[in-house]
Amino acid sequence: MRPLLRGPAMNDEEEKSDSTPLLPSARQAEAAPVCCSARYNLAILSFFGFFVLYSLRVNLSVALVDMVDSNTTLTDNRTSEECAEHSAPIKVHRNHTGKKYPWDAETQGWILGSFFYGYIITQIPGGYIASRVGGKALLGFGILGTAVFTLFTPMAADLGVVTLIVLRALEGLGEGVTFPAMHAMWSSWAPPLERSKLLTISYAGAQLGTVISLPLSGIICYYMNWTYVFYLFGIIGIFWFILWMWIVSDTPETHKTISHYEKEYIVSSLKNQLSSQKVVPWMSIVKSLPLWAIVVAHFSFNWTFYTLLTLLPTYMKEILRFNVQENGILSALPYFGCWLCMILCGQAADYLRVKWNFSTISVRRIFSLVGMVGPAVFLVAAGFIGCDYSLAVAFLTISTTLGGFASSGFSINHLDIAPSTLSENGRPCSVSLLLLTCLVPFSSSCLPKGRCRIGLSVTITDTETEDNNK
Repeated sequence: MRPLLRGPAMNDEEEKSDSTPLLPSARQAEAAPVCCSARYNLAILSFFGFFVLYSLRVNLSVALVDMVDSNTTLTDNRTSEECAEHSAPIKVHRNHTGKKYPWDAETQGWILGSFFYGYIITQIPGGYIASRVGGKALLGFGILGTAVFTLFTPMAADLGVVTLIVLRALEGLGEGVTFPAMHAMWSSWAPPLERSKLLTISYAGAQLGTVISLPLSGIICYYMNWTYVFYLFGIIGIFWFILWMWIVSDTPETHKTISHYEKEYIVSSLKNQLSSQKVVPWMSIVKSLPLWAIVVAHFSFNWTFYTLLTLLPTYMKEILRFNVQENGILSALPYFGCWLCMILCGQAADYLRVKWNFSTISVRRIFSLVGMVGPAVFLVAAGFIGCDYSLAVAFLTISTTLGGFASSGFSINHLDIAPSTLSENGRPCSVSLLLLTCLVPFSSSCLPKGRCRIGLSVTITDTETEDNNK
């Protein structure tokens, strides 16, 4: 018997707009089995794709700690002495063959932030290109390009800072198209009532890639050589590309091994949502308040997420004074919590819609609220605990974990409101990322130079240099 509990009450206009595209009155085909299905195979392969993607993105954050001559960093750093050294000495002999570079804090900031300048260029055209060449090819070649450039990172570092910055920007070019490409594919593959599950499985790979990449990079740097960090993940990316191009198809209609029953199920569930209209309603898109609400949410959430993703290893070393091994493990801990939360929230969101009759708009609002307010509370609290290492790690972990709720909230809401114009209505979100990426390098150069407050340094910059040493 279906429970009677429903989500928060809505007015008639909201109820109508919410239920029309997602729960059409026409009878839908019974859901196709999950096991060995083409749509879940796509989710798993894209999961590993985003795993590789974020491994390639964050490995430099840990490797850079080992690439830089520590004497250069300490000369320029005014906050590292505020927290006492506490890491226990490690008895195992460490490899010291990796080359060191005399890069000061500002240079390190520009190296870390340069990725996002490449990311800027391909964000907006990514959706348009996906609609022309297909999301499969765009996502595949985007990750392949990033993997190949990653293999050349040690060579670029030897050639100089400018070469390395340009290389990282080129990696950003490849990664900038990935989310628009994947969204375009899911607009043709994800049945409405399985959307939260499929998309959170797919994008959770990003969190797990961070979880594995950060500690593994630290271990490689310690026992081997920082150059192997880039060789390992670059080769994995090329291997994934071969599997992706071999197995995946852009749409259910072009898939070679999909069952007829599953194809009919996907196509029939989407037929009332996908429009055959060729003209894009740009004015309606620009005037859409729900879309701009998504844009603001994306900017606000991603500002914290990308700043933490880029700077957390540096914060762990320069502020909390963890060694390279501890650094990788502790920097990964928050993203393990976020990965687990994303998977569970995707299941819970669709369960609330299917079994408990919660409306889609109610589910998206609830998960967005928890995924935005929860992280903010604990991240602000982390700014007032000083050098309490346990609380700092705990608060950052809880904050990032709660951010996983947003994956079933605003993160996929544009797929709910206009799947037929996904390439176009995703562009304002890309504009918000453009503004965001212009700011990340400045916060990247801020942290090591002592112009940020301990704890809040990974999120909120201080406009004046502290004069506590006077």
